[in-house]
Amino acid sequence: MTYTQKYFAHIEALLKRVLEVNEKNIRKAAEMLVETNLAGGKIFYFGCSHAGIMAEEAFYRTGGLVIANPILAKGLTLDVVPVTDTSILERKPEYAHEILSNTDINRGDLLFIHSVSGRNGVSVEMAIEAEKRGIKTICVTSVEYSSASTSRHPCGKRLFEVSDLLLDNCGCIGDAAIDIEGFMGKTAPTSTIAVAAIINSITAESVGLFVEKGLEPPVFMSANLDGGDEYNAKMMEKYKDKITYI
Repeated sequence: MTYTQKYFAHIEALLKRVLEVNEKNIRKAAEMLVETNLAGGKIFYFGCSHAGIMAEEAFYRTGGLVIANPILAKGLTLDVVPVTDTSILERKPEYAHEILSNTDINRGDLLFIHSVSGRNGVSVEMAIEAEKRGIKTICVTSVEYSSASTSRHPCGKRLFEVSDLLLDNCGCIGDAAIDIEGFMGKTAPTSTIAVAAIINSITAESVGLFVEKGLEPPVFMSANLDGGDEYNAKMMEKYKDKITYI
C-alpha cells in the first residue's frame, strides 16, 4: 500500500468515526444555529492558525450560510509574517478579551471555536469569556489529543471542558496520522478535513431545519452560475443585520 493509499484509507475510516461520534451533536449544533438566528442572534466561527481555516471554510462560499461570520483575529491567521508569531499569540488568554471586544458579537449570539489540542489560552478564554457575555459556544477539538495535553490556560481546563457543546474531530494525538518507514515522526494531519466535514454537515442540517420551518434558507449560490451575483446580493441585503463581513 502506498502512503497515499494509507492516508485515504485513514481519512475514510476517520470520517466514518466522526459521523458515529458526532451525529447527534451535529444535529444539536444545527438546532442551536437556527434557534440563534430566529431569535435575532448572529453566528460566528473562530480558530487560531490552521484551526482558523474552519472560519474561512464556513463563510462567503457556494452552498454556505450567508449568516456565517468569521472572526479572523489580527496575528492569528496564516498570512502573518513571521507565521511563528501565531504560536506565541495563541497562548495568551488575555488576547481573547480584545478579540471579543473588537467583534460585533453580543449576548444571544453563537460562537464556534476550533482548536485541535484545545489547550491554548486564547481558545479556552474565548469560551470562558463568551459564557460571561451570554454567548453560547460550540467547540470542535480532538478529545483524545486534548485529554492527553495539559492546559496552557491559568484555570487548568481545556476547550472541551468549558464549551456548551462538544464536537470531536476524532483525530490522534499530534494530529499528523501517517507513519513513514525510516522517519521517526508522523505526517499528513487530519483536522482540517474533519472540521470541514463537521461544519458543512451542520450547514446542511441547518438548511434542512430552515426548510422544515417553511423559511428560505440563507445560502449562497455560486457566483459563477448565471444569476448568482444577483441572488447573493439579495441574500446579503436581506440578512445585513446578521453579517459582519461586508
